Amino acid sequence: MNSHNKVAVVTGAGSGIGKAAALALLKDGYRVTLAGRRKEMLEQTVKDAGPAGERALAVPTDVSNPESVKALFARTREAFGRVDVLFNNAGANAPGVPFEDLPYERWKTVVDVNLTGSFLCAQEAFRIMKEQDPRGGRIINNGSISAHSPRPDSAPYTASKHGVTGLTKTISLDGRKYDIACSQIDIGNAMTGLAERMSRGVKQADGSVKVEPMIDVAQVGEAVRYMASLPLDVNVQFMTIMATQMPFVGRG
Repeated sequence: MNSHNKVAVVTGAGSGIGKAAALALLKDGYRVTLAGRRKEMLEQTVKDAGPAGERALAVPTDVSNPESVKALFARTREAFGRVDVLFNNAGANAPGVPFEDLPYERWKTVVDVNLTGSFLCAQEAFRIMKEQDPRGGRIINNGSISAHSPRPDSAPYTASKHGVTGLTKTISLDGRKYDIACSQIDIGNAMTGLAERMSRGVKQADGSVKVEPMIDVAQVGEAVRYMASLPLDVNVQFMTIMATQMPFVGRG
């Protein structure tokens, strides 16, 4: 057990990638604020952490709401005194429909959570990291394979994740003078509730439907823990973690 006693905030921590990352960080000795919409799922993450759950704080949060985000970071600073790591993971998707049939409301929901939510959380973390002593910290954004290459019928998700890449780069630049590092992890086909459908078959660029290989989400949690563990003068700017045989590189 690492006794560094650093503080992390993980959004979307009630399930999937966020839960895996929160558990990995707790196991490594972090004090962790768990953020997500559903209180009962956050509390389940705390239970699943075992004794390490004593270092967890569950804060129900809507990352697309500025006041909710402010309250999240105020609670974290009140409980733990600082923020060393933010894993910006909360995400939403829209059912795959033809581009011309996509409702505005679906577009807005995905962009509000994936891009605006990442901005709001990063901004609050940035403000704390800039002023705390010792100053600085690390912001890790969940980009997705879609930050590089779209799937069919995925306009809102893909556009929001491309936006996250721009956010990552600008935070990396603007954070230098305050010892704030910013990273992005791009994840392909981790076995979560959001991606489970791919194990049953997913639409390909040529219109066919194919089953795709998946990876254990715990591997993603460990990758986030590694990125978070680096000293602030070292940064993994972009990491891609994916099923080796998934159709992403070249023709797959």
